Order: sequence, then C-alpha cells, then structure tokens
Amino acid sequence: MTRWLMRRRVAAWLIFGGFAALPLIAAMTGDPYLVVVATRILAFAMAALALDLILGYGGMVSFGHAAYLGIGAYAVAILSRAGITDLGAHLGAAVVAGALFALVTGAISLRTRGIYFIMITLAFAQMAYFFFVSLSAYGGDDGVTLAARSTVLGQDWLHDDRVLYYAALAMLVGLYLLCVAITGSRFGRVLTGARENPLRMQAVGFTPFRFQLTAFVISGAITAIAGVILANQASFVSPSYMNWHRSGELVVMVVLGGIGNLLGAIAGATLALLLEEWLALFTDHWRLIFGALLILVVLYSRDGLTGLFKGRGK
Repeated sequence: MTRWLMRRRVAAWLIFGGFAALPLIAAMTGDPYLVVVATRILAFAMAALALDLILGYGGMVSFGHAAYLGIGAYAVAILSRAGITDLGAHLGAAVVAGALFALVTGAISLRTRGIYFIMITLAFAQMAYFFFVSLSAYGGDDGVTLAARSTVLGQDWLHDDRVLYYAALAMLVGLYLLCVAITGSRFGRVLTGARENPLRMQAVGFTPFRFQLTAFVISGAITAIAGVILANQASFVSPSYMNWHRSGELVVMVVLGGIGNLLGAIAGATLALLLEEWLALFTDHWRLIFGALLILVVLYSRDGLTGLFKGRGK
C-alpha cells in the first residue's frame, strides 16, 4: 500500500469518525442545531460524491446535476401526498426516477463534448426546474411542505434528528464504498481511460459511450438519494433544489475538495457548507469572501483540499 493510499484510508476514518461523533458533541455543547446542519452537509456530500464520479473519473462536467437532487426530493413529496410514507419506497422511486432521467438526458448529452456537454446538461436541468415550477398541484414555485418525515417499517423513527442523521451517515458511507469499488474496478479503469483518450479506448475494443452513460446513470441515481435525505431534513421541497445555482454549488464543492478524489468531494461539500454557515454570521455578502477563498484554493492547490495532503507519497 502506498503512502498516499494509507493517508486516504486514515483520512476516511477521521472524516467518518468525526461525523459519527458529532451528535455527541452537539449533546455536550447543548446545540442540537449542529445535527440539523450536519445532516444537510451529508446530503450534499452524497451529491458531490456522485458528481465527482463522472467529473473526476469520466471527465464529464455536468452543470445540471441539481436536477437529480430535486427529482429525489419530489419523489418524497409526491409519494407522501399519495399516502406512501415508507423510506424504502421513497428511495426506490427516487433511484428509478433519477436513473431514468439520467439515462435519457445522458444518452443525448454524451453525443456532445466540452462546452456543448456542459450547456446541454444545464438545459435539461432547467427544463426539469420549470416543469416543477409549473406543477401547481405541488405548490409550483412556492414548493410544498411535508406533513411528516419518511417512516421506516411504519414507524416515525426519522422524526428524531439524530436517527435521521445516522441514517444519512450510513447511506453516505455505503455510497462512498460503492464509488470506491466502481472506480477501482475494470469498469472504473475503462471510464478513466475514456476520459484520457476515447479514441485509443475504441482502438483497443471498448465503447466509451456505454461506460460513460452507465456512470452517468449511476451518478444520477446516487444524487437522487441525496435528494431524499435533503427533503426529510428540511421537511420541505421546492424547485429551487434543481436550480442551476445549485448545480454550480455542487461543482464548486468538488473543485474545493479536489477533482478525481471521492473523499475530497465529501470534504469539499463539508467545508463549503461550514463556510457558508460561518461567514453568514458576519455578513450577508458572504459569497464575496467565499469566492476569494475559492480563488486562493484554485491558485495554490489545483487538487483542492486533497492536494494539501498528497505530498510526495502518491
């Protein structure tokens, strides 16, 4: 095992261990709001993880990934309105809906490259956004408030913020391990090869399109799961979840953590949302400061937070 892999494993233990201990810290400090904020961080960490799978390993810069976040959230809202409150049903519907939307949009988007791919993914996301804005049965632009959180085996265990938090953490760890397995597999190596040189991959007998589309669908499904958690955390769903601003924030999280490093995506989402919470305490114009910090990170560490810990042991 290289020193870099050892560091990554230690970093994973530290990050997930820190997340696991957070509710205890919140209880000791008497600040339950920490758990609420951290649950939101976990949801966005899942979405950033999913985006990094296609951006970092597949070279696909999707600027419409927030659409899948919204699809997952609306799966909760629509099924709950229909009287189906089970978390398993919500997750299943979100994964299927997110994967189908990714399959259709990915099949079209992947026929383009570069700036055209970015713009077409953005266009599809905006189409989804305006579709839900016009969906007056679910509040239209104002969104819809959930009567209650999802149930598990008929029980409202997720009503407790700490239970929801640990459920989200378990999902994040599971999805992280899934993405590590995918990127370390033959499929992942072909995906990375297609990012570097698709013509050469074709020459050795692979069809990059199929691998890229499969990764795009997996990424959309994972992001939809994040939407389920986000809807339960906020008990509210609105089209703003899939606005292009949100897609930009996901890209920033991945860049901040380090493109092409799954753990970096989680760290980037965590740092971005913590900075948002902290800077907002001092000024309403916190985005100016956040933007300056992002520029410094990009200038001095192209691998984001990950680059600060790589050293020479890679």
